Amino acid sequence: MNTKTITGVMLILLVSSWAPAADLSRVPQLHETKEQRDERMQWFRDAKFGMFIHWGPCSVGAKEIGWGRQANRPWDINGVQTPRTEDPVYDNYYKQFNPTNYSAEAWVRFAKESGMKYMVLIAKHHDGFAQFDSKVSDYDIMASPYGKDIIRAYAEACHQQGMKLGLYYSTRDWYHPDYLVGDNRKYDEFYRAQVSELLSNYGAVDVMWFDHVGGRDWGKWKFDELFAMMYQLHPHLIVNNRAAAFCGPATPEDRGPASPEIAKMTRGDYDTPEGSIGAMNLDRDWESCIHVGQGWSYHGEDGFKGPEDCIKMLVSCTTGGGNLLLNFGPRPDGTFAEGEARVARAMGAWLQKHGEAIYGTRGGPYRNGSWGGSCHKGDKLYLHVSEWPVEGLGFDPLPHKVLAVRTLNGAPVTFKQSADELSVAVDVKDREKPVTVIELTLEKPVESGRIIGSAHAPKP
Repeated sequence: MNTKTITGVMLILLVSSWAPAADLSRVPQLHETKEQRDERMQWFRDAKFGMFIHWGPCSVGAKEIGWGRQANRPWDINGVQTPRTEDPVYDNYYKQFNPTNYSAEAWVRFAKESGMKYMVLIAKHHDGFAQFDSKVSDYDIMASPYGKDIIRAYAEACHQQGMKLGLYYSTRDWYHPDYLVGDNRKYDEFYRAQVSELLSNYGAVDVMWFDHVGGRDWGKWKFDELFAMMYQLHPHLIVNNRAAAFCGPATPEDRGPASPEIAKMTRGDYDTPEGSIGAMNLDRDWESCIHVGQGWSYHGEDGFKGPEDCIKMLVSCTTGGGNLLLNFGPRPDGTFAEGEARVARAMGAWLQKHGEAIYGTRGGPYRNGSWGGSCHKGDKLYLHVSEWPVEGLGFDPLPHKVLAVRTLNGAPVTFKQSADELSVAVDVKDREKPVTVIELTLEKPVESGRIIGSAHAPKP
């Protein structure tokens, strides 16, 4: 038994010993006040824009991460346990993975220049490969020709440059031989040991981004021990809503959460609509994760979304009360394809001019629509207009007097306010693509979380 194996066994035994100490009194989702929650979530609500990175040995074959593994996927997909199979090609990509041009410092610098305020990097996806030096697995980055801890370099670069650090971890695992086998105890202890490694060995971690479990039986997972451990290590950690996603129950025979407390805490801090803009929601934090390219990981040098579409996605998330986590899939060598780099640069340039109408704002008070959306900050109300109706743009009345109106590009605005309507107009030649941003300075701030109406055709 080698040193790494011995260390791994000891770590799993340590994790399994959390059971008597599963003290949920530190879990904020169960105990914090609204004021404490607002304080913990403030940076996330202010950030608006983050970079998601799907990358790993799959990039060698330009395969979709996890899903590109052509082998049996255990019963968390179809509810039927079948014998596990291997993919001799995908499962061996790690033997060719040598990203000699990977520079975590350059990645973080590029994200900052592009206007992102936080990053989330894949630590382990459904394919089971760990991008870090895991003491409980030999299927990790240290077994690749690269042989260096990718997560360590990333964490150090984030800390050095003041970037909020997020880690993605897939609880679902189609490679590990113990995943969902029997009572799932071996795998449950294994994955909690890896999460413990991620939260113990890389300094401050701001976000844990989980991605699905399975088995249709909550009894196969000790989520109380997971959350107790996480919040003992990082009291201010933010967690998404997928720590128990797909766990069930899906049928009357499936066993559900052991307690309302476990159901509540595994719902996490925010929702994660995937591949599309989330519905406007000012009551629950959310973050849309959307890829720039053809898939989540590297698929070649073309097929990328346009910069204007991505800017409009950011605006829609912001005005709808959420964040945008825009995904990039670097090349096998660790560099970004020019098509996705072009998107990031364009968004950074747009945010240099319009960032005041994005960062630190809150969605509303007008409902989003085909015209665009609104957000506010202090005594400023911002109208993000992407489509101008031929008949003009009117709104239900504001509760406060408007003191001044301007566009962020300096173009003149025609503006009227009455007891029953607010209307704005910008000459066609002065409208910006993809969005014209109009700033209204109000006599008093708009109340957060409140919707006061919608856009409509101006009254005669």
